Amino acid sequence: MNLFRIQLCYCKLAPGFHRMDVFERGMELHAKITLFGEGCHGHLAKQLYNKFNLRENCEPQTYAIGLKEVWSIDEKKWRPGRVEHSVGWPLNRHTYGGSFLYHLNEGEPLVALGFVVGLDYSNPYLSPFREFQRWKHHPFIAPTLEGGHRIAYGARALNEGGFQSIPKLTFPGGLLVGCSPGFMNVPKIKGTHTAMKSGMLAAEAIFPKVIAEEPHSDTIGLHVPEYAENLKKSWIWKELHSVRNIRPSFHNYFGLYGGMVYTGIFYWILRGKEPWTLKHRGLDAHQLKPAKDCTPIEYPKPDGKISFDLLSSVALSGTNHEGDQPPHLTLRDDSVPVSSNLSIYDGPEQRFCPAGVYEYVPTDAGDGMRLQINAQNCVHCKTCDIKDPSQNINWVVPEGGGGPAYNGM
Repeated sequence: MNLFRIQLCYCKLAPGFHRMDVFERGMELHAKITLFGEGCHGHLAKQLYNKFNLRENCEPQTYAIGLKEVWSIDEKKWRPGRVEHSVGWPLNRHTYGGSFLYHLNEGEPLVALGFVVGLDYSNPYLSPFREFQRWKHHPFIAPTLEGGHRIAYGARALNEGGFQSIPKLTFPGGLLVGCSPGFMNVPKIKGTHTAMKSGMLAAEAIFPKVIAEEPHSDTIGLHVPEYAENLKKSWIWKELHSVRNIRPSFHNYFGLYGGMVYTGIFYWILRGKEPWTLKHRGLDAHQLKPAKDCTPIEYPKPDGKISFDLLSSVALSGTNHEGDQPPHLTLRDDSVPVSSNLSIYDGPEQRFCPAGVYEYVPTDAGDGMRLQINAQNCVHCKTCDIKDPSQNINWVVPEGGGGPAYNGM
């Protein structure tokens, strides 16, 4: 039985680009069923949501950006297996976020540390990267890093919608697995186990369906609703249901403090058995307030020992894109960044991007400003596609091989 067939596909070049000497035609894979496991905010998944209306009966997905560094530290300060988490500072009580510091159980004294900021924050002056750098100066964190040196840096968006935001998982010819639909346990910042289990459940549902298909068709994709049904009977559903209200409980008058009280009562005491389900705010892109209604945030200058500037951090990510490839950071309307994002929100893409991709510079004629996109810096975190208040940035797949080269991250 032919489960898939391969054929050459026609490649249409974008205006202004030409075929190079290394050009090779692409291939189309025609399968009876395709599993989409792209990770958070997948380029293909976001198109599938619209084509098959997969988010009709769930809440909008909400996200966070996670920034991470790996350090080599003084061996005397190394405690292999030690795990430290924090919430809040240096964020204010109305901005969701927290940190992690893991002493890695490796053959050398390494620690992995990072900071997570919910992308539903409202102040356009907030910079997740600079909040991370400021956090490292906390008196409980800085002593661990003093005398050490950074060896890696990276960033990635995280699904935080949880149970309420899981879309319809199956459609004719395909299904969603892994981190793509949002199976992360938010309070634990943990999703590898649920992602792997979803893949196992998908395989178990697909195999008998393919074997039993009669009569066989080379063109009609299979629909496997049994995958979603089995997932709802698994421990994934039970685990995500039990923590479903922790993230949205943050949205109250007291912010962080109200969320912690709620979590203490219903997660630790009642074990997630409350009879109601709280709702999220809505799309993260719609949560920013106009700059005129917000106070600019003054961040301390990096000291070059514990805290660092953005570009030297990006250099540690191993990011590389060929300079002559078609741009993978596209704008639906070139006029929107200046007319809307800059004029209303003071250009928040300059601050929410963890790689220095976006900056506003004077026009060549000197009669205004324009958005400059340094696509070669992109670490593929997808934050711009998520947080852009005008939803004008469309992240598409870059030329093969481009992007960050994370090592040990």
